[in-house]
Amino acid sequence: MTDTTAAPVAAPVSPAATARALAEAARAVDAPDLVLAVSRNGVRTVHTGGSAEPGPVPRELMAYELGSASKPYAGLLLARLVAQGRVRYEDRAADLLAPGFPVHPAVRRITLRHLLTHTSGLPGLPADFYPQAVPRWSTDPYGGYPADRVVRAFLRARPRHRPGTRWHYSNFAVSVLGHTLAAATGTPWEVLLHQQVLAPLGLDATRVRPGPDGTDALGHRRDGTPVPALDTGGFTAAGAVRATPLDLLTFLEAHVGGAELTDPSLAGPLAEVRRPVLRRGWRHAHTHTLTWFHHPTPYGPVLFHAGATLGQQAFLGFRPGTGLAVAATATRRVHRADTFVATAYGLLTETR
Repeated sequence: MTDTTAAPVAAPVSPAATARALAEAARAVDAPDLVLAVSRNGVRTVHTGGSAEPGPVPRELMAYELGSASKPYAGLLLARLVAQGRVRYEDRAADLLAPGFPVHPAVRRITLRHLLTHTSGLPGLPADFYPQAVPRWSTDPYGGYPADRVVRAFLRARPRHRPGTRWHYSNFAVSVLGHTLAAATGTPWEVLLHQQVLAPLGLDATRVRPGPDGTDALGHRRDGTPVPALDTGGFTAAGAVRATPLDLLTFLEAHVGGAELTDPSLAGPLAEVRRPVLRRGWRHAHTHTLTWFHHPTPYGPVLFHAGATLGQQAFLGFRPGTGLAVAATATRRVHRADTFVATAYGLLTETR
């Protein structure tokens, strides 16, 4: 697929106007801590707020749990390894994870591309995940399911659909991708991500584990009760990234185009993850890149991904070629009437 949508030329927007828009948007979100951050051609505007008293560390310098908004980092890592010739999108995951191990024929056909694009046929989570998770669903559902168990669940899986035929969002699949890349390169996932993505982009305040005391944002349930830091267990690649809003803007600015890259070898992978690769749904109305949701707007396509953990939410989005990027974080668990994602998405799609 190719993306031929052209964005109309937009009139410049002043930082003061952007600041007013962020302040207005913030009024729609109820959370103990809230950060709305916009970059326009590298000019940043950040609004912080929330119902909690500010702590000693400014909100924009706190590290927030990204949950599923971690997946674009996994996507960029895969694209970089492919560009380096270390793996191929069509490599079969089982062959890299456990060469010669007997698996179901459908599992044998699952490729790295299938895992990342949610077309592997795997369920959202392994079937045996739930018995151990349900008793601690609101405190630590993932911590008791380690990496070796994720891999074993994959090798004995029976996919619901033939790989490549249907789209089904799967934390299980992206987690398997992480373990497969670690096996293929002989490098732990956390080290691989740092070497290939975080360090080259200068993301010094991005990590996959909790940081020193006082540097991580504290999540809350809907009623305001604090929740412990997320332990993703063996599902690291699908949701373990933590980052400050300023680092999120740096990550997005690299994608949006126009910024000079410290490491020019990232240019190809960044272009690769922006390229639409599949359509799904009724009349194929939904478009996806390797790792981003892709929507048309009057101002050109937008690419975005949201995420949520037990007590936090995050939104990342950008408009390619326009210089506009939006990062948002909040420290309250998502609920049915929640306005956080809609508010952040509106900043990306309703403004020039």
